[in-house]
Amino acid sequence: MSERFSILVSSAGRRGALVAILRRTLADLGLDGEIVASDMTPLSSAAQLADRRVVVPSQGEPGFVDATLEACRAHDVRLLVPTHDGELPLLAAARERFAEIGTTVSISAPPTVAIGRDKALTHDWLAAHDFPTVRQAAPGDVLAAPDDWSWPLFVKPREGSAGIGVRRVADAAELARAVDDDLVVQEVAPGREHTVDVLVLRDGRCVGAVPRRRIAVRAGEVEKGVTVRDPAIEDLARRVAEALPGAYGVLNVQIFVDPAQGDMRVIEINTRYGGGFPLAFEAGAHYPAWTIEEILGRPSGVTDRWRGGLVMLRYDDAVFVEAADVGLA
Repeated sequence: MSERFSILVSSAGRRGALVAILRRTLADLGLDGEIVASDMTPLSSAAQLADRRVVVPSQGEPGFVDATLEACRAHDVRLLVPTHDGELPLLAAARERFAEIGTTVSISAPPTVAIGRDKALTHDWLAAHDFPTVRQAAPGDVLAAPDDWSWPLFVKPREGSAGIGVRRVADAAELARAVDDDLVVQEVAPGREHTVDVLVLRDGRCVGAVPRRRIAVRAGEVEKGVTVRDPAIEDLARRVAEALPGAYGVLNVQIFVDPAQGDMRVIEINTRYGGGFPLAFEAGAHYPAWTIEEILGRPSGVTDRWRGGLVMLRYDDAVFVEAADVGLA
């Protein structure tokens, strides 16, 4: 009889591809288990694709962590996979509570989650550790010396995600109209943007780094991308991941690369599975399997034999259910 191992995808939303990847991973490892999906509404396409779905309070409500913990207990969940930036600080702070019921949360320690969530902290941490990054400041500091900056510049929310609120400002007058204490201003990084999916194990080793060059982005997530074999990008992402305080699980490091100048700049760190992770997985970065093998104490299948030059072209799909199944009858 195969070993039982169930996985819960939290804030499942539209992550249908991730649900499919996790189900395939269990089958590939010969494990018996379910993919459980939780969301604050039954109107989640990914939840409809999972084996079980659980409705929990929103991340902003006090009962979110308790409800998620109860879902893991009720369904004997061994691995919890968070997918939304808003839940990361809550689940990172509660890791020990989940561990007590036998659930591993695929999440970094609170200090790393805080660094990834706040772009001001990200920049300060990168600069303090001598990693190449873009010039960045608060809007007021830029407006105090506008001639010291090369315009245009990017304005971003300090805790934004999915590209929401990111805009380009052409001059100081335009920046002045956008001033807000919760914004940061960044210089425009030269070159092409790459998202590097990394996996960090419990001992802090980064055992995988797969760069995906962004070709087209929609609503802040990659719509078209290609895997890129580039030792320099991979090495930089690994060094960032291993320097983070208590990094664990799947993260992604966003790096702009300017081949003409041989220049690389780290601009963001996300402490969760990225929306474009299915491309890295199909290329051979089987991070969920390697995570599960470590949890179970099995020999590791970690390998660096992933495919460069694999292109992902995402498209929309739909799930059809009865109205009664989603509380609309």
